[in-house]
Amino acid sequence: MKNVFLVLLLVCVSTLGACASKQPRAEDPGTEYLDETASSQDSLESFNRAMFSFNLTLDKWILKPVAKTYDWVTPNFAQRGIRNFFGNLGEINNIVNDILQWKWKQAGNDTGRFITNTTLGIGGLFDVAEKIGLPDGDGEDFGQTFAKWGMGQGTYLVLPLLGPTTIRDGIAIPFDSALDPVNYINDDPWLYGLTALEIIDLRAQLLEVEDLASGDLYVFVRDAYLQRRDYLINDGEVAEDTFGDEDW
Repeated sequence: MKNVFLVLLLVCVSTLGACASKQPRAEDPGTEYLDETASSQDSLESFNRAMFSFNLTLDKWILKPVAKTYDWVTPNFAQRGIRNFFGNLGEINNIVNDILQWKWKQAGNDTGRFITNTTLGIGGLFDVAEKIGLPDGDGEDFGQTFAKWGMGQGTYLVLPLLGPTTIRDGIAIPFDSALDPVNYINDDPWLYGLTALEIIDLRAQLLEVEDLASGDLYVFVRDAYLQRRDYLINDGEVAEDTFGDEDW
């Protein structure tokens, strides 16, 4: 549930600058190649566009109005604390996937961040680790781990509520969810409340940057998502063939 469509859209849009710097300009002959390779990995485009439209409708009438209200009534310092809190919980998933990918230096950094922010940062509300030289990374997840292990990407897929993904990343969702401490809360009001809070806070972060999207929004999100995933899997190095030939 916390991988709701607009959470992922936030990631795509907020990292657009890094992605865009890797894209050829419109007059570049390589642009047509990128369009073709992206489309070749979108064999379910008709279904995906329908789900994309469905998710946008839910956002328009439900999530965005709630996020705007939240942004208006919640002080900036409180929003930073909320984001730090959930980011700290996410370090658990980062650590496990660091180890599974044999990234011991990053595992040490993320472990240090989790311990420091959980204790000195009062449960993660404050990012003390950043101030003592333990920087926040881009994050690791099972989708990246499966890619490192050689699993093919599969076709691009848009799921209702969950949003843009691929076959590989979709398979990874239950594994990532299993490492989220919030999902082990036995008290339903707290479970649903924290889940809703995280989604709303993430959607609120999108309010100031959503106008960066241009052209066909579906294509914009698809290409940004695929490029961002490639960027993360390759640890900041975008491959020459951004979309690859990872069909399976």
